[in-house]
Amino acid sequence: MDKYRKAIADSKVISDDAAVAAEVKKIVEKAPEYASPEVWQLLLSSIDLTTLSTEDSESSVARFTWRVNDFENDYPQFRNVAAICVYSNFAETVKENLHVEGVDIAVVAGCFPSSQTFQAVKVADVALAVAGGANEVDIVLNIGQFLDEDYETLTDEIIELKHTARDAKLKVILETGCLRTAENIKKASILAMYSDADFIKTSTGKIYPGASLEAAYVMCKCIREYYEQTGRKVGFKASGGIRTSEEALQYYAIVKEVLGEEWLNQDLFRIGASSLANSILSTMLGTETKYF
Repeated sequence: MDKYRKAIADSKVISDDAAVAAEVKKIVEKAPEYASPEVWQLLLSSIDLTTLSTEDSESSVARFTWRVNDFENDYPQFRNVAAICVYSNFAETVKENLHVEGVDIAVVAGCFPSSQTFQAVKVADVALAVAGGANEVDIVLNIGQFLDEDYETLTDEIIELKHTARDAKLKVILETGCLRTAENIKKASILAMYSDADFIKTSTGKIYPGASLEAAYVMCKCIREYYEQTGRKVGFKASGGIRTSEEALQYYAIVKEVLGEEWLNQDLFRIGASSLANSILSTMLGTETKYF
């Protein structure tokens, strides 16, 4: 048995779908108790503000970036978003136009969202994005290799892409809507973490159903178990269809209940979204606001 299959076999994370749903239901019922100005601020400052449109261009991405710059002056009482997330070819555009401190440049790379191309192409994409200024790189776990149980090829690729990303954070997207079951999500989480992923992320939001609370719960349980075994903290990112403050608060509750306060910071907790920032800002201001 290779080390990956052994890690999966040794895992004690629950992977019965009904049991996971029952645990999630308990946490979601508690979620409203966590609502507070401090939590809304944390959620806003944990957002990877995202534009991944076919219509994206250098000028539209520049304008998107300027809006993040303006936020610091328009709302000095609030912390800014964690990162701007764009296609890999726009890393340099964001870098040239971003003029505020503390906002990272994130890209999706490696043939996002399908992960179906030559490994050399993925390596080149990641390398060019990092050279262009990206300090966070989101890639997609190869679902075809996962379903074939070709774990060695799958993990070797992630390890090489992490090596290529150098000091940039590597977020591995599991595409949980395709994996469907808690058992598959558990396996994919373990494989990604043992391949040096800095974050594991739910979804691309492009092909299959996006984030789910059940997937988040399993992923966070795997992160907790991995930390207890290795001492290395892996981050969690929810992405795909999270649009309202109430939804974001439920993901906050999952992270808080499973991983605890030490994960509730932008170094270890992110939400990838486009419209969510406006919803949270509206909640904070008490009036509907469409800023971003």
